[in-house]
Amino acid sequence: MIKLERFEVMNMNNAIRGARNPLNSWARMDSYFDEEGKFVFGPNDLDLAKRLCKAGSDHRKFIRQIFVTVDITAPLYWWKEYDTYKVGTVANSTSTMHKIHSKPFEMSDFSTDHMTDATLDMMQKNIDFLEGIRTQFVETKDKALWYSMIQLLPESYNQMRTCTLNYENLVGIYYSRKGHKLAEWHTFCDWVKELPYFEELFIDNE
Repeated sequence: MIKLERFEVMNMNNAIRGARNPLNSWARMDSYFDEEGKFVFGPNDLDLAKRLCKAGSDHRKFIRQIFVTVDITAPLYWWKEYDTYKVGTVANSTSTMHKIHSKPFEMSDFSTDHMTDATLDMMQKNIDFLEGIRTQFVETKDKALWYSMIQLLPESYNQMRTCTLNYENLVGIYYSRKGHKLAEWHTFCDWVKELPYFEELFIDNE
C-alpha cells in the first residue's frame, strides 16, 4: 500500500528561464500562467526543454530546479528502498520513536493488501500482542516494553513523510523502479508520469 497526497510542483517558470541563460535567449520565452495560476509551457520553451532533456543530464540541469513536494504514506519496507535516493531529496517523517505508543495499534496501521488469509490471521495476533505491550507501557513507562514494541514492529507498518524532490531525482527513480516487483513502486511511477510535463519531457521524448 502507498498513498501520495497533497503534492505540489513548483518553480518551472524560473527553471526554464535559467535554461535560457547560456544563450541569452530570454526574449524567446513564451510560457505563462493561466487564469487558475497553473504554469503552461509555451511552444518555444517546451521545444527547448525537450531538446535539453534529450541531450542528457549535463544539459538538462534546469530540471534540478523543478521541485516537487508530496506527502507519502508507505510501509517501512518501501521506505528502506526509497532511502537509496538521498541526494537532492529532503523528508520529514512522523516519528516512530516518539509516537509509537500514542494510539492503539490497528490493522489499518499496516500494509496488508497482499497478505493471504492465513497471514492476516497471524498479523492480527501480532497486532493484538503489540497492543498489549503498548497498553502496559502507557501504564508503567517501562523502557523494556518500549523497546519490545520497536523491535517487534513489522516492516509493513505505515509511515508518512513529507518529501521534497526535484525532476532529476524523479527521472532517476522512475527508470530505476518502473519494473520493480513491489506494487508500491508501480503506483509511485504511475504518479510520477502524471506530474506536469513529465511524460512530454522524458517518456515521449526518449
